[in-house]
Amino acid sequence: MSLLERTRRLLRRQDPAPLEPADVPRSVAIILDGNGRWAEQRGLPVEAGHREGTRALRRTVEAAIDLGIESLTVYAFSTENWLRPPAEVDSLMEIFEETIDRELPDLAKQGVRTRFIGRRDRAPEELRARMAELERETAGRDRLQLWIAFDYGGRAELADAARRMIEAKLTPQEVDEDVLAVYLYAPDMPDPDLVIRTSGELRISNFLLWQLAYTELVFVDTLWPDFGERQLRQALVEYAGRRRRFGGR
Repeated sequence: MSLLERTRRLLRRQDPAPLEPADVPRSVAIILDGNGRWAEQRGLPVEAGHREGTRALRRTVEAAIDLGIESLTVYAFSTENWLRPPAEVDSLMEIFEETIDRELPDLAKQGVRTRFIGRRDRAPEELRARMAELERETAGRDRLQLWIAFDYGGRAELADAARRMIEAKLTPQEVDEDVLAVYLYAPDMPDPDLVIRTSGELRISNFLLWQLAYTELVFVDTLWPDFGERQLRQALVEYAGRRRRFGGR
């Protein structure tokens, strides 16, 4: 067993250690995974897992506020998720609307600004309207920046950025990393210091391919509906033990 795995098992058995403010990453991203398995383990329809996942989102956002995280990005629905059974997709669209109506306004009262990144043209018209309304209503909040990746894919984002640069008639000489970043979906979203994936899967699944270049990765076995403050703290403790060199020594 590797030292990393032994450390992870020890952390799972113990309460998370106290965190110093300097140890808390400014920007965190989470790949929300495991709703379906959570429901299957309990003999429930997959929709029940997705609904429980919205409660985990609220718990996690509130924990992020308490811990002093400034930016939280969650991978809620990918460009590939449209391939799921139509009934599940329809249910997810309804759950997104319910979440905007029920969970996110209360978070806004706590100072959370919500923005959506990704494509919106395939979403139902009513959902698009609610997304835009929530963005307008929370534009002045500054306690936590919540980015919800909806109909998002890292490859799609880079393709769309390239398309917009062509439409802007940029010359090859004008294009560099800084310029390309301006054409991403959310140029002002900070690159994550830490990305967490739940459910034990060990991949990033087309998430923030540009932004994750030097992000620390933490994979946890907890299914997303069971995720909360404890698991977030454990991930931050693991992050605090890393040394980030960004290619240097």
